[in-house]
Amino acid sequence: MAVKKEKTIEETFAEMEELIKKLESGESSLEESFQYYETGMKLVKSCNDKIDKVEKKIIVLEDNGEKSEL
Repeated sequence: MAVKKEKTIEETFAEMEELIKKLESGESSLEESFQYYETGMKLVKSCNDKIDKVEKKIIVLEDNGEKSEL
């Protein structure tokens, strides 16, 4: 079974940009536009989750750094 590689934040942003271009083109049907929107919202949530994880790691590192200086 192949392991699915998680996209980087940069890859996710690139995918969102492509979806935005498709939506802005005006060439999509209403159903396609809804699918693009739904996919985009999932990508936004994914980015938010990744950013939250990074922020938590930074806080832990900062906390550990302060404790080691004492």
